[in-house]
Amino acid sequence: MNSPGAGRFAPSPSGELHLGNLRTAMLAWLFARSTGRTFLLRIEDLDRARAGAEDAQLAELAAVGLTWDGTPVRQSERIPSYEAAVGSLREADLLYECFCTRRDIAEAATAPHGLPGSYPGTCRNLAPSERPQQARPPALRLRSGASTWTISDQLHGEYTGPVDDFVVVRSDGVPAYNLAVVVDDDAQGVDQVVRGDDLLSSAPRQAYLATLLGITPPRYAHVPLALNRQGQRLAKRDGAVTLESLADHGWSGDRVRDLILRSAGLPPGTLAGALEAFHPERVPREAWTVEPGNLS
Repeated sequence: MNSPGAGRFAPSPSGELHLGNLRTAMLAWLFARSTGRTFLLRIEDLDRARAGAEDAQLAELAAVGLTWDGTPVRQSERIPSYEAAVGSLREADLLYECFCTRRDIAEAATAPHGLPGSYPGTCRNLAPSERPQQARPPALRLRSGASTWTISDQLHGEYTGPVDDFVVVRSDGVPAYNLAVVVDDDAQGVDQVVRGDDLLSSAPRQAYLATLLGITPPRYAHVPLALNRQGQRLAKRDGAVTLESLADHGWSGDRVRDLILRSAGLPPGTLAGALEAFHPERVPREAWTVEPGNLS
């Protein structure tokens, strides 16, 4: 039998991690360790990175007891790998230039059966004479050959989502998330992706792209988010929801760890003890509602 590959947590270094981020990281760690996988960290810094945020996030993860294997990988150091994937797609005639702005897409008719905001194919078959004469460089979109794709998720079962002509390289030349995450997971041997269920709808696009690149899609497990009392995704604006803000109210890293473990139905104390009690099928399917007022 082949040995298991790896799981991962991939934060964007744009600020402090909140309780929801830490909970997802902890669940990803538990999924990986319970299946004998290594656990990797990847810093997804292609979009934006705030000075000092990466070091702060690594310290926050360590403060709640998380460990990882090897040195964290930064996407900003992997540009040649993305360029190689783009070259492969270009050779297969699977890319085309798109000159549309976000406003253009929002005002255009949505593609049939697509999600709101799905690309309607405006630039898909533009003749050279039809291309706008403008200084703004085009994005590169995938010429998709499927309208939907099905993935298997450990918590959600079979999930079918739309696949449109999504962007793989942005107009500023930066590789898009959907491309980078597929290339990175393959390069790092990641065959188990545990992340927030707000990303479930993007999994079919990524799995489809993986198959075009000759990559086996990973096993997915999209876990419930942490929400505020209004049912919105938890954010720093909600108050005492980051490790630093909780520390100001006397919360230690161990106490935060135990809070998160209890929210997942696991015994507090240590991650090793939680690992012994962890079973993926027992992961709560409902969102965790955080009451910041009760944490201060």
